[in-house]
Amino acid sequence: MNNVDRLNIVQKTVTAIVLAGMLFLVAAPLLYFITVAFSSAVEMSQFPKRLFPSMTLTVKVVPAEDGQYEIFHDRGDGQGYRSVITSGTASRLETHFKRQYNVTVSGEKLLEDFSVTRVQGEKEFTYTKEVLYNFNQFFKIVNNAAPALRNSIIVSLLTILISLTLGSMAGFAMARYDFPFKEKINLGILIVRMFPVVGITIPMAKLLINFGLFDTRIGLALLYSVPNIALTAWITSSIFMGISRELEEASLVFGANPLQTFLYITLPLAFPAMAASSMYAFNTAWNDTISALILTNRNQTLSLVVYKAIGTTSSGIQYAAAGSIVLILPALVFTFIVRRYINEMWGGAKL
Repeated sequence: MNNVDRLNIVQKTVTAIVLAGMLFLVAAPLLYFITVAFSSAVEMSQFPKRLFPSMTLTVKVVPAEDGQYEIFHDRGDGQGYRSVITSGTASRLETHFKRQYNVTVSGEKLLEDFSVTRVQGEKEFTYTKEVLYNFNQFFKIVNNAAPALRNSIIVSLLTILISLTLGSMAGFAMARYDFPFKEKINLGILIVRMFPVVGITIPMAKLLINFGLFDTRIGLALLYSVPNIALTAWITSSIFMGISRELEEASLVFGANPLQTFLYITLPLAFPAMAASSMYAFNTAWNDTISALILTNRNQTLSLVVYKAIGTTSSGIQYAAAGSIVLILPALVFTFIVRRYINEMWGGAKL
C-alpha cells in the first residue's frame, strides 16, 4: 500500500467520523424528544431513564381492608415493586392510572379486575398504554394549543402565498427587463435577506398597529414575507434567466397575452424554484417564536405555545415534548414533499 492509498483511507475515515458526529448531533435531540413524548409520568421519574418507553404497564395488586386494594409498581430503579397507592375508589384509581401510567381504563374495570385478588391473593395485571395519551393531554391542558395549531397553518400558507406571488413577479422583472438601478436593487434584495426576522419586528409592529393589523394572522404573514419575498425574487430570477425566451415569444405569436404566457409557459418551468422558495417561507413562518411573542396575544402560533409550555407546564415535560413533535412533523412532511425540487432548482429549467 503506497502513501496515496493510505492518505485516501485516512481522509475517508475522517470524513466518516465527521459525518457520524453530525448525524448524532441531529438525531440525538430528536430521539430524546420522541422518547419523552411517549413516556408516562412514572417513566419520566426513572433513573436512569429507559431509552425506549414501554407500551405496557404491569402492576401487582394486594387486597387490603375495607374493600381497598394496594397497588405496587416497579419503577425500574432496581428496588423491585413498591407501593404507590391504596384505594378502593373507582374514580381515584382511574385518575391515577391515567396520569401516572398513560393507561385509560375505567375505574369500574380496574375494580372488577382487582376483585379476583380477594380469592386468589396478590396478583399481577398488565395493561396496554394509550400511545397518543400525551398528545391528547397537550391539547387539553395547554392553553390555546388547538387554535395555535390552526393559526400556524394559516400564517404559514399566507406567508407562502404572499412571498411566492410578489417574489416571483420581482424575480421575473429582474430576469427579463432592464431598468435603472437594477444592480443596486439586486444588491438591496440580498441586504434585506441578511436581517433576521426579529430585527424588523419592532418597526413592523408600529406599522401593523397603525394599519390595525397587530395581533392578526395576516400581520404575522406580512412580517414573515418581508425577507422571503427577497429570497424568492433572488432564487426565481436565476431560474427565469435559464428559461428560453423563444418559448415565450412563440406563445405570444400564437395569441397568448403576456400574463397567459407567464402563467402557462414560464411559471411551470420555474416550478422547482417556486417549490424550494415555498419551503423556506414555510419554515420561516412555522418555526418562528420571538416575533410571534412580540406581535401576538390572542392569535399565538404553535411554536410560541410549545415554547411557553416547555418552560411553564407543571403537569409534565412529556406533554410539552408531545407538542414539540406536533410542531416538528409538518415541517418534516413539507420538506419531504418538496425535497426533489431542490436539485432541479440549481440546475435550471430542463426542456
